[in-house]
Amino acid sequence: MWLKPNRTLSRRGLRRLIMVLAALVLMTAGLGSWQGNVFAPLFALVESAAVAFALSVAWRAGDRSERITLDAVSLEVQSLPGRRRMRFQSYWVRVLLEPANGRQRLLLSSHGRELEIGAFLADQERVELSKKLMVLLAEFNGQPRKQVQQRCKT
Repeated sequence: MWLKPNRTLSRRGLRRLIMVLAALVLMTAGLGSWQGNVFAPLFALVESAAVAFALSVAWRAGDRSERITLDAVSLEVQSLPGRRRMRFQSYWVRVLLEPANGRQRLLLSSHGRELEIGAFLADQERVELSKKLMVLLAEFNGQPRKQVQQRCKT
């Protein structure tokens, strides 16, 4: 599975948004300059650069993702970008939903180690992911499907 946050704006859309905002700010600064505020264009350039930088940083935060690989022996979670990997034995790993700070955390737990996954997902998406992981783990471990569905409801 590949977990990615929802992103509504493409790179091209981001560039267009920055260009439109910069044009509006510079037009307003030009109007202010025409009325006697000679520093308005300078402040407009600084503001446009700061807004463009902030939007770019926020957009890049959407690049983070997690890849979950499951086989008969292990469940591996790789955080991207980066090289952080964590591997659990698929038979012993447990999927937990815990409340924390007004939201639910999705945790994988085994042998005293815990890993939060899907922190960038909405609560409903985390619940669905937990159910899907429980079913997949049960299938790999040979548990009956009815038993898993009863556990998912509680």
